[in-house]
Amino acid sequence: MKHVQIYDKPMCCSTGVCGPQVDPVLPRFAADLDWLKSQGHQVERFNLAQQPDAFIANPDVHQLLATQGTDCLPLVVVDGAIVSRKGYPSREMLTMWAGPAGAATATLPVVKPSGGCCGGAACG
Repeated sequence: MKHVQIYDKPMCCSTGVCGPQVDPVLPRFAADLDWLKSQGHQVERFNLAQQPDAFIANPDVHQLLATQGTDCLPLVVVDGAIVSRKGYPSREMLTMWAGPAGAATATLPVVKPSGGCCGGAACG
């Protein structure tokens, strides 16, 4: 499981998909992050307008903001390493950085030594 963090530009809400003019990239990216979570990865998203402390708490993010301003946003951080900046990556890129889906198979039932997946006589 990877830890993926998104540092967004100041937006009206946590996903930026409300308001009169929605950037068409934002709904796709929000769906991609939901998909990434469903694959078992931990995803956190920070909005500069609502969570400035998160930007200060990460020294690499803070340094980029200090030297490049908000033009470096959005930033994507995977397990502490900045992997993308200045744009929202595709699902394929997120998959490449976070790794293939594996959590779904990890939650499948395991056959118990007593027989069957539920341990009962019905499926053993």
